[in-house]
Amino acid sequence: MVQLINLTKNFGALTAVDNVSLHVQEGEVFGLLGPNGAGKTTIIRMLNTLMTPSSGSAAVGSHDVIKKCLDVKKLIGVVPQELNLDRDITGRQNLRIQGLLRKVPDLDNSIISALSWAGIEDRADDVVKKYSGGMQRRLLIARAVMHNPSVLFLDEPTVGLDPQIRRTIWDLIKQLNKKGITILITTHYIEEAERLCHRVGILAKGKLIACDTPDALKTGCGHFAVETVHDGVTDFRMFPTRQDANLFAETMNGEILIRQSSLEDVFIHLTGRKIGA
Repeated sequence: MVQLINLTKNFGALTAVDNVSLHVQEGEVFGLLGPNGAGKTTIIRMLNTLMTPSSGSAAVGSHDVIKKCLDVKKLIGVVPQELNLDRDITGRQNLRIQGLLRKVPDLDNSIISALSWAGIEDRADDVVKKYSGGMQRRLLIARAVMHNPSVLFLDEPTVGLDPQIRRTIWDLIKQLNKKGITILITTHYIEEAERLCHRVGILAKGKLIACDTPDALKTGCGHFAVETVHDGVTDFRMFPTRQDANLFAETMNGEILIRQSSLEDVFIHLTGRKIGA
């Protein structure tokens, strides 16, 4: 459904995206995981036709993002990282503008359905600047899907939200995927990637350094981690089995913790840096 082949984006001497190739399958939730500056948003902007690749190619459906950009726009919905709603008009009016631009049929009922699905129907006629951050984020998603796109791009959809609201957004994303929408999500939240994504691509400095299911990535690096603390510095090593982890832990002194590994452990193992660094 979404295909990238040696996709590259340069900004002068800076290579923000470096020969990235991947295939997001129809009906999949695919996560691009990496720290700020890894190239996640740049990839999303190229896929939604807002930015031209320096080299390589990308397609959504069967449509090249450069040669068939209008066809791509008909297929996609986009939830940007920034809250780019019109904050001086109501939620209902924001959706009406989007519906008119997208030529959504039966617009009044479509707006009512979108507001109800997002759980903000009781605030539909309040101006958006009175909404909480979580309500604005839900309105952004409703706006992006009210024309029934085949592919949805979500760029850091829960950034800055508290854990309860973040889980509400996750539930909305799962509902959309159950309807058959293919979803490409960027995030630097480990739990978000593990909860939502069928597969994850790990980006570091513009390069795709690993791509697989969360469980397969952990299997490749080790399902168990032995965490040690020396002179106030925490370190860890990963092992395929708990028995291997136990044997290693027996050779160590000081404070020791044996635990199941996480995607953050995988990321540090592969890149040498923490996900938020």
